[in-house]
Formats: sequence, C-alpha cells, structure tokens
Amino acid sequence: MTTTPARPAATAIDDAAFEELVAPLRREIFAHCYRMTGSVQDAEDLVQETYLRAWRAMHSFEHRSSLRTWLYRIATNTCLTHLESRKRRPLPTGLGQPAADPAREPQADHDRTWLEPLPDALVWGTEPSDPATETVTRDTVRLAFITALQHLTAQQRAVLLLREVLQCSAAETAEALGLTVAGVNSTLQRARAQVARLQEAADAEDGVGVDAPDLDDPRTRERLAAYVSAFESYDIPAIVRLLADDVVWEMPPFPEWYRGPAQIGQLIGTWCPASRAGDMRLVPAGTANGLPVYGLYMRDDDGVHRAFHVQQVEVADDGVTHVVAYFDTALFAAFGLPEVWSEQRR
Repeated sequence: MTTTPARPAATAIDDAAFEELVAPLRREIFAHCYRMTGSVQDAEDLVQETYLRAWRAMHSFEHRSSLRTWLYRIATNTCLTHLESRKRRPLPTGLGQPAADPAREPQADHDRTWLEPLPDALVWGTEPSDPATETVTRDTVRLAFITALQHLTAQQRAVLLLREVLQCSAAETAEALGLTVAGVNSTLQRARAQVARLQEAADAEDGVGVDAPDLDDPRTRERLAAYVSAFESYDIPAIVRLLADDVVWEMPPFPEWYRGPAQIGQLIGTWCPASRAGDMRLVPAGTANGLPVYGLYMRDDDGVHRAFHVQQVEVADDGVTHVVAYFDTALFAAFGLPEVWSEQRR
C-alpha cells in the first residue's frame, strides 16, 4: 500500500489536527466501506465510526505501518463488526431464481436488504481525474465486482479486499484480522475462486459484467438520449426497440427480475403507474459504479412529479443490456436529486 509520511508520536491530538491528517483518505476509506457492505448509507455511517475510533486510538498509533494502512485496518474491523448481525445485500439476479413472468404483479420484499449503487461523485468528485493517480480504481467499484463480493462471507470480503485491492501482504492482512498467514492464504484462494466464477457467469448470462460504456462516445449519448425520450413519451414500443436481445431488468426491493425486450415491455405496460406521455421524467444524475444513472419522477394525481426510483443503466453497441431500478427514494439525496421535480429545473 502507498505509504504516508510519518508524524511524530503524540499522546493527544486536537480535532483540527486530526482532521487535517486523515481528511485526504476519507474518499478511499468510504469506497472501502462500500465494498465491504454494498450500501452507500451504511458506508457513510461506518466512515464516521472509523474516524471516531481512530481519533480515540491516535495516542497508540506507533507508526509501524503507514497511517493509511492503520486506518484501513480500523475501517475493516469496523465493517466486520457491523456485518456480524446482517445478511448480504444481493440484487434480484443474485437470488438464484429464474426470470419472472411479467404478467404477474411484482411483490416487494422489504425484509431483505438490497445492494445500493455508489455515486461516483462521492469517491472522485465532479472533476475528471487522472486514472494513473487514482487511489480507488474504477474496476474495484464496478457493479459486477460489488455484486460478486456480496456472495462472500464478511471475512472473505475483508481478506480479498486487503490483499487484492489494497495490496496488503499476507502478514499485514493476518495481523489486521487476527488470522494466521495460512488462514489468510486459504481464505483468499476460496474468495478468488468464488468471485471469478460469479463474474464469469455475469459476463456470460446477465450482462452485469460488461465494461462500463464510454459516455463520451456520441453513439452512447445518442442511445441514452433516445432511452430517456422513450420513457418520458411513455412509448413502450420505442423502449423495447432500444433494449438488447438479452437485456436484464431488475428492481429491488422486488425480488423478481426479467429478461428480454418483450417481457420488459409487458412489465412496464402492465404494472407501471404511468399512462401517458409526460407522466414520467427521467433526470440525469451522473454515474454510479461507472454507469449512467437517472432519477425517475412519476406524476401523481395532483400533477406533481415525485421521486419514484433511481435507474442505473448499462448500454452497449446492441442497445441497453441491463437496468437496475432501485425503488428506494432515500437514494435520491445521495445523487443530489430533489424529492419533487419541477419543470423549471430543466
């Protein structure tokens, strides 16, 4: 891992000095907590808990490792404690059930916790960054990778991330997690095999593992603009034409998922509350996990467009290949979107 210049040992540190010391690491610690939990909201809380624990323990930091390594160790164990009483966060396609029948009404499962998208702006800000100097690479928060991590035990996740993503040695990882080096190596081997199998299956079957689209490509922008237009016009045939033959549609907290343009067209035509052009507004909200994101607002009976769901869209040369519609309106705030959409905002 990248080293951080050592500072003299101290028995106490004030808030301002501590914040100046650790602030440059906040975004990457946040990304690490997201990888561990699959939740933006949990990651925010866990970063705060990590920094609180670090501040309390600062007097015992002996500089045998870098500050970054020390903070990651605290963050990882904070996440492991958090995950002890929590189940994994899948997407519907990760539940192991076949594609659903769009003629049957979807039934939400609010007892299960679901994977959440990671707004790229929370990690890299809004300015373009130099890939050569990124401390968090795009591949390490790709949707397929985050989805695969949720199939691992919490300890397997921790070992894989410390060894593969953060480049800690087996000895450092063992010390951080209270394991033996042999235990780290065997856990890493199992985690690698599981992730490789899951990502291979995603690439081959669900379209979840494809490379992030080039959002500067005029053809990609044109396809996405047509997709937005089709939804806002409530033009189901146009939506269907824009979908790839093997497209997958899923929408947590509904455990059902759907495959194929005709099935998805039937789903939207049968169960979507919209009935005419203008009922929906699809508002660009940047990117998440490297993929374009839109806030979908639905017009209520009073004529007001209110937050409905957040769409994360994968697009390729043959059309839209994968859509995750997150029916959690709390995510609108994470993307800087209002709860109510006014036409004056356009």
